[in-house]
Amino acid sequence: MTTTQLLQAAKESLESLPPEQLKVAAEFLRYLNERASDEATAELLKIPGLLEDLEEAERDIAEGRTTPVEKLRRKYKPNVSRRIKS
Repeated sequence: MTTTQLLQAAKESLESLPPEQLKVAAEFLRYLNERASDEATAELLKIPGLLEDLEEAERDIAEGRTTPVEKLRRKYKPNVSRRIKS
């Protein structure tokens, strides 16, 4: 099944549930979303030095040490701006 088909099937199933079962289904879906988010956060936190790099980046931004996006595009990928506009 494609993602679209799965979403449609889930929607149809949810629409046919009585209110109490719909509440349980909604709570379970919320749990799945939180779990996925927690797993993604845990995976990011495994990256050595990530938090320190983020703190440094926040200090740089606060102190105005930034590089405009257009300058980065020109430096690293001249064709990026054309692809984004299309």
